Amino acid sequence: MDKHRLGASNLYVSALGLGCMGMSDFYGEPDDLESMATIDEAIDRGVNFFDTADVYGLGANEQLLADGLTAVEREDIVIATKFGLVRSADGDWLGVDGSPQYCKRQCEESLHRLSTDYIDLYYLHRVDPDTPIEDTVGAMARLVEQGKVKAIGLSEASADTIRRAHAVHPISAVQSEYSLWTRDMEQEVIPTCAELGITFVPYSPLGRGMLTGSLTSADQFPENDYRRKTPRFQDENFDANRRIAEQVVDLARSKGCTPAQLALAWVLHQNEKFGEGAADGFAIVPIPGTKKRRHLIDNVGALEVELTDVDLSTIESAFPVDSPASGTRYPEFRMGELNR
Repeated sequence: MDKHRLGASNLYVSALGLGCMGMSDFYGEPDDLESMATIDEAIDRGVNFFDTADVYGLGANEQLLADGLTAVEREDIVIATKFGLVRSADGDWLGVDGSPQYCKRQCEESLHRLSTDYIDLYYLHRVDPDTPIEDTVGAMARLVEQGKVKAIGLSEASADTIRRAHAVHPISAVQSEYSLWTRDMEQEVIPTCAELGITFVPYSPLGRGMLTGSLTSADQFPENDYRRKTPRFQDENFDANRRIAEQVVDLARSKGCTPAQLALAWVLHQNEKFGEGAADGFAIVPIPGTKKRRHLIDNVGALEVELTDVDLSTIESAFPVDSPASGTRYPEFRMGELNR
């Protein structure tokens, strides 16, 4: 599998990563055995970039990933984790904390759960409006100096925040939601990453499953699936967005690939669109999440899908940059955390 340099760091990540969140949280009951097998499958297929966070499963996801990677040489994998979002012991959202003290404490806890001496890529999960970004990044930079972190990143940060952070310490990666139905990052964030040589890491590149064409009703979600409470998957929004997804299904059928492969191939193709003239270190590396081997295999197959100019023109017409999706991508009380 091709690899990309992660920003200005000395880390190289596979062209496609693996988002591990759903293995422990948010998408129904966990299946640790299948999740571990999915991690093994990812490694066998050349994936070396694994994404988790301290709040996924209230720490359980970091522990699961550590268990899943025990047979791999540490230097052969790139582990990304995050801090900054705060949840209670029963999972309620309590807010954002980007303070230097919280950063230091959470890093130590993540190192312990991950059973490692260092974190390859450490993200601020959400920007804290009550802590200057310079203070947060300064604390993260000290972790780099201490050898506990190799590279730092931001998640859901605005272009202005990225610039301010990058002036304190090189930002190697910016992670935000980006897919055919969430394209607002193209306006400022991705161009800023290209200018500064920062790798852009799209999460939910398959629209949380909607763009795979496999979702027919919100009733099919387990009771503990958080999509039941997400506007894009509720009531008339679900029906409107399902009709959008049907266009992906039709386009994929004409290409002889699966809908997931088509949606991911489009995201991967944005490397060509934004990479021309970009500073060294820029790349777009999506991290589709799954806890099932069959989906992992399907996703990796996107690397073999070639999109022609006609394909791209057809996709652009069906999915305009101003986003055709109905409903916000998070519940209203969390929308203020995005692109901050």
